[in-house]
Amino acid sequence: MDGILPLWKPKGYTSHDCVSKARGMLRTRKIGHTGTLDPDVEGVLPLCVGKATKIVPFLTDTEKVYEATVRLGSTTDTEDASGQTLETKAVSSSLSLAEVRGILETFEGEIVQIPPMYSAVKVNGKKLYEYAREGVEVERPSRKVNVKSIELLSDDVTREADSATFSIRVVCSKGTYIRTLCVDIGKALGYPAHMASLIRTKTGDIEEDECYTMEEVQEAADAGEQESLLLPLARGLNHMVSWKVEENLVSWIHNGRVLEKPEDVNASEFVVKYKDEVLAIYQQHPEKPGLIKPVRVFQP
Repeated sequence: MDGILPLWKPKGYTSHDCVSKARGMLRTRKIGHTGTLDPDVEGVLPLCVGKATKIVPFLTDTEKVYEATVRLGSTTDTEDASGQTLETKAVSSSLSLAEVRGILETFEGEIVQIPPMYSAVKVNGKKLYEYAREGVEVERPSRKVNVKSIELLSDDVTREADSATFSIRVVCSKGTYIRTLCVDIGKALGYPAHMASLIRTKTGDIEEDECYTMEEVQEAADAGEQESLLLPLARGLNHMVSWKVEENLVSWIHNGRVLEKPEDVNASEFVVKYKDEVLAIYQQHPEKPGLIKPVRVFQP
């Protein structure tokens, strides 16, 4: 069984929980997920099955699309609604949608983030959330991420007592913390803030309407139709440049041969296909100009 299971992760599950349950339902151990989602978050979580586990890092590295609710007026230690409140400030009744929209525009493009303490980023070989649980604050390394677009979804700012909320859609690179983005948007508006809710609606080109719930996966498995849920391995590589080869090169590629660089391919890494079959992922040879070498080979 090889392919990509487009799973809709429910709230209350970790990404690892989803992998464990899928292993039981699909009756296979060889499954990997493509980007961690926190337990309170729901959304698109493609699971790579069988040979498709070889493309996990490539699918993980794709753009993601999120819909989030930003709550102004309070910030938490986890930067989301599950944490303990650290600071509060009443939101002015004069805050306008135009002001929010103007601030959002400043977050498009390459931005610098400091990962939250409650995250899996490692510092000195230890995960930040482990320090946080011990009550230890450590210096966190900043990172550059890319926000391709950020769009206001709300028609107005919703007010509740001293707080206010609005919703956004974010298209961003791997490694972007939407929790931190919500906090930073709040700071730019002059208020403590946190992420009230989050949904991931797209990973690569796999979208919400293609996904199956846990219940639907179980039903298909009970009927012996689980393979019908899988997308082809190639769907996880659509974001990469492709090089289509003739039949005479197929056996060489299956054997992992170093080849001459094709003139019409300039990407540092690219997918090699024969007709519609993915044969391998190749890269420019790091030591031999004009040649290419395999990164992953998919045996028939």
